[in-house]
Amino acid sequence: MSQKIYVGNLSNNVANEMLAEQFAKYGIVYSAKVITDRETHRSMGFAFVEMASSEEAEKAIMSLNGSVIDGRLINVTEAKKPLLH
Repeated sequence: MSQKIYVGNLSNNVANEMLAEQFAKYGIVYSAKVITDRETHRSMGFAFVEMASSEEAEKAIMSLNGSVIDGRLINVTEAKKPLLH
């Protein structure tokens, strides 16, 4: 079953492809999406990565949390499910 990962504190220069390359070292990446502002289309400094399995996601989280991408120390955690009201 696939697993979503939250990636925070990203540089504005990080693109979807760059993020996918970093995570692909730890398993199959289904998607990597840097979240952008609707009006300016600039990065909001965080992204979501979906990996093929929870085991691969856990490896990526353990390896990449606290690492540096494009000069910034990133935060990598399991994505939280949205609360429905």
